[in-house]
Amino acid sequence: MNRFVQVAVAATLLSSPALAQEVDGFGPLVSAEELAGLLDTAAPLVLDIRGDAYAEGHVEGAVSAPYGLFRGPAENPGQVPSDDALTQVLRDLGVTADRPVVITHQGRDETDFGAAARVYWTLKSSGVSDLAILNGGVGAWQAAGNALSTEPVDPEESAITVSFSDQWLATQDDVLQVVEGDAQATLVDARPESFWAGEDAHPAAARPGTLPQSEYFTHSNWFSDDPTLIDAVAARALAEEGGFADDDTLISFCNTGHWAATNWFALSELAGLDDVKLYPESMVGWSHAGLPMQNTPGVIENLWNQITNAL
Repeated sequence: MNRFVQVAVAATLLSSPALAQEVDGFGPLVSAEELAGLLDTAAPLVLDIRGDAYAEGHVEGAVSAPYGLFRGPAENPGQVPSDDALTQVLRDLGVTADRPVVITHQGRDETDFGAAARVYWTLKSSGVSDLAILNGGVGAWQAAGNALSTEPVDPEESAITVSFSDQWLATQDDVLQVVEGDAQATLVDARPESFWAGEDAHPAAARPGTLPQSEYFTHSNWFSDDPTLIDAVAARALAEEGGFADDDTLISFCNTGHWAATNWFALSELAGLDDVKLYPESMVGWSHAGLPMQNTPGVIENLWNQITNAL
């Protein structure tokens, strides 16, 4: 729960009955207008995760925090960095456990939001207490008439030490227990149906397919008519429509824990469900481990999908 600042959430958000964070508090989403007010009153740390685009213009005072800092290697990009690696990253960025953080992405489309959600999940699991994502990203910031700065910011190193929480984490062993019937959870595939059905696959995956017993709920469902803006008001209703209940244990996955982070964010932080976890390595990690899969086509079709998706 975020506690540090009394900022009124937009009227539309107030109509939602079960936001995961207090309605008079900070986050989990802020509009461009709300962020402009926060910069004047609450001095949040703004992390810009866009990489090279930072130099072309960013929210004034934002620190460059490229998405890759929070990801694994190319062969398993969904992997969570070690506690030591994350500790160094967050120290270098000036992150502390108690200073509020706003994450800004570009806001190109719904896929772009997944990067912000993944960083949010990582920071929350690392012990950062007050977090928000700028809804619509830098694109929304500009559309609201706000200027961009090209002045780079050199953050003051912090003393944070990360001990990554497993509260919102599902490991490979956790998922395997569900697949083998030794634990109960709903496995939710955030990818488009074609990936769940084994018709498409990520280039880094060993083979196409999905987790046994899984169902799909595509990450793009959470967005309004404008695919850059996540629809916080509709999140609770969409969760209920998808059959997700308060007492369910849900494990969100995708290819590399990117799209799945959007599902985790919407279900946990917006819809307010209590037991939503993210399986970060997702199908790339799972497929390379040689574990049981569902909807996996034959060898020839598998090879063809791998080749065509790599082009």
